Order: sequence, then structure tokens, then C-alpha cells
Amino acid sequence: MIALLATADMVKISAVQALLAEAGVACELFDAGAGSMWGSAIPRRLMVDEADLGRARLALTAAGFVEAADGEWDLKP
Repeated sequence: MIALLATADMVKISAVQALLAEAGVACELFDAGAGSMWGSAIPRRLMVDEADLGRARLALTAAGFVEAADGEWDLKP
């Protein structure tokens, strides 16, 4: 599995999980326990299978997200 998104923003994670589910891309949330214990010090990672990475990125782009230089996905302004 490969990290598609690493953030402490649970709203963003929920939105991306819903978009991926709609696109038929399975994902798993890693570091949820550590992230909840340590807050934003440990970001949660949304993982997808490497074979689905292209479809996941396409789904995010189609929904209005852009990949930032730091690898984070943000909504277009």
C-alpha cells in the first residue's frame, strides 16, 4: 500500500474516503490511534493499493483537489 494523503484534518480524510469509495477505490486509514492520542503531531495516512493510485489521483482531481508540492491534496481555491 502507498500513502495517498497524510494529514491531521479529519474532515479532509472523510471527504477523500467518500470520494474514493464512490470511485470504487479501496483505502485504509493508518495511524488513526496514534493521531487521536497525539493530535496533529502525528498525521493520519490514507493508504491505497499501488495499483489503484492512478485511479485515486484521478478521482481527487475530478473532485477539485490539486496535489501540492508537499504531497498534500488541497481543494482548488
